[in-house]
Formats: sequence, structure tokens, C-alpha cells
Amino acid sequence: MEFAVLVGVAFFAGWVDAVVGGGGLLQVPALFAAFPSGSPATLFGTNKIASIAGTSVATVRYLRAVSVPLRVLLPAFLAALLGAFLGAKAVAVLPVAWVRPVILVLLVAVATYTFWHGELGKRHAPRLSPRAELAWAAVVGVVLGFYDGFFGPGTGTFLIFIFVRGFGYDFLSASAAAKVVNFGTNLAALAYFVPSGYVMWALGLGMAAANVAGSVLGTHLALAHGSGFVRRVFLGLVVALIGKFAYDTVAL
Repeated sequence: MEFAVLVGVAFFAGWVDAVVGGGGLLQVPALFAAFPSGSPATLFGTNKIASIAGTSVATVRYLRAVSVPLRVLLPAFLAALLGAFLGAKAVAVLPVAWVRPVILVLLVAVATYTFWHGELGKRHAPRLSPRAELAWAAVVGVVLGFYDGFFGPGTGTFLIFIFVRGFGYDFLSASAAAKVVNFGTNLAALAYFVPSGYVMWALGLGMAAANVAGSVLGTHLALAHGSGFVRRVFLGLVVALIGKFAYDTVAL
């Protein structure tokens, strides 16, 4: 029964993650609920097996359909590899409780800003110079890479917001760019989790197959309906994230 429920959660998580990121919002709590006495590192590692499967499929499908500046994404991808690997190592030695209040404040700020600026992300109009794009891409990659390796939920959401607000991308292009960076963070985290034995392989592979199926559906809908659809799902996810982090913070 637990296996079937987790596979179902992984399917929906793949759908959400393909559109706006945030699949970890579903998968991580579900894994902790199913294995309350499990090692956090093992549960995070199992989550990453499922996540990278769906993210890799979404990345390929987006890159075939959406023009994204790989010149900008390469430094973000490489920096994310480093940040996520260090973040994954930090899971075993640092408490994550202090992260929740900070993330909650950031999510409220993101939601407020996006609701207030109705035209945000509707047009693709990159605003940074080529040199500034490269520098900021590296900074974004290493910071959010560390966060994804260390904690995870909301990484794709923050990436999309930064690419929209900071770089001037529309929501569809930002979602495509976020997938490239998110693939790097998942890959780097697994470079630590897998050799260290922090993966439940049978469960992880089952969830990975379901995550891929959800990812295919989510990517199809995002590409078919464009930036407006992605923006609406993005706002819905941010509100859900705020609710979850608020509950977790109060429950501590």
C-alpha cells in the first residue's frame, strides 16, 4: 500500500515539477510520512532518484521546443553541481529546522510581488548584459544548488522567479531554464547520496517511472498553453508552499 501511494504521489509531483518545479513539496513529505523513523539522507536520496528521472525528461522536451540561452545556463549548471554536492553533504551534519522560517518569508515576498505585477513574465525581454548574465547565473546556480542539495522543496519555484524577475525571461522560458539547472542540482546531490548508500532503489525506481509519466504530461500542457498557464500554476504552487512552510514552522 505504501509503495502504491508513493508512486501515485510521484506521478503528480512529476506533473507539478515539469510545469513550475516544486515536486519535492509532495514527494519529500510523503516519504517522511511513510518512513517516520527513516534516515533523512536516505529519504532525500530516494526522492532525488525519482526527481532526476522526471527532470531529465522535462529538460529534453523543453530544450527541443523553447529557445534558451545555453551560454547563460552552462555556468549556472556547473555552479549548481558544486552547490548541490556541498548541500547534500551538509544534510548529515546541519539541522534543517532553521531554514523553514527564512524560506517562508521569501515565499511570501515572491507571491506578493508576482500577484502585484500582473505583467511579470508575460514577455521574454532579457534585461542583463551578457557579462552580467554569466556572473549572476553562476551565483544563482551555486546558492540554489546548495539549497536543493541541503533541503530542496521550492528550488524550481525560486529558480523560475529569479529567471523571470532578475533575467527578464517569460514564464515558459524561465521554466525551461530552471529545468536545466535543476537537473544539475539533482545529479550532484545523487553523486553524494548514491555512493554513500542513501537510496532505497526499488522504491526510488518505481517512483522515478511515475515521475517521468507525470513529467511528460506536465511538459505537454506547459508547452501547449504557454506562459500564462505556467504563471497560474506557479502562483498556485507558491501559495501551497507558503501554507506548508507556515504549518511546519508553527508545528516545530
